[in-house]
Amino acid sequence: MERLMRPREACQLLGISYSTLLRWIREGKIRAVMTEGGKYRIPYSEIKKYLEKKEETRAVIYARVSSADQKEDLERQINYLTNYATAKGYKVVEVLKDVASGLNTQREGLLKLFKLVEGRSIDVVVITYKDRLTRFGFEYIEEFLSTMGVRIEVVFTEEPKDITQELMEDLISIITSFAGKIYGMRSHKKTLLVQGVKKLMGELSGKNGEAKG
Repeated sequence: MERLMRPREACQLLGISYSTLLRWIREGKIRAVMTEGGKYRIPYSEIKKYLEKKEETRAVIYARVSSADQKEDLERQINYLTNYATAKGYKVVEVLKDVASGLNTQREGLLKLFKLVEGRSIDVVVITYKDRLTRFGFEYIEEFLSTMGVRIEVVFTEEPKDITQELMEDLISIITSFAGKIYGMRSHKKTLLVQGVKKLMGELSGKNGEAKG
């Protein structure tokens, strides 16, 4: 008798989310069996057939830095991720990079990534850290990609120790945006608030440097 797998087990083997599995069942992409209790079970032969058909994993490497003076770090990210993907047997179909804040949603590389996902041209996105893709809302992007059959592979779980400056720049960007909405972009109050925050950040950065020394 053929082994029938629970949806959770099937999702783990296929590397997809539960919502994607349900869509595949509706589209007839994968066959499912309905139990007497009204629950789906996936024949193992269906999973095996899909995995065998998927000969190679098509990968996109995505790297990002926040400013132009970090281009050496950008190249390090790309080189490391390329070697990482190759070692895992992935076929690197595209290398995307951005020099922009993680708060910027109009990044050229990021938008191109979404186009590739929509075109079902890739299977996995490889990044060094979660914040390389986005500073906030990583889970939303991860869920969107998952529904398209694409997973995100994060190489490192902990943020690098030298990320403080970038975090400060992003915080200033957020405050500048909110202050502009409250007081107006050309308001004197907005300018004073942003200058005050920058001064405070500079003082905190200096104290952190002294503490490390």
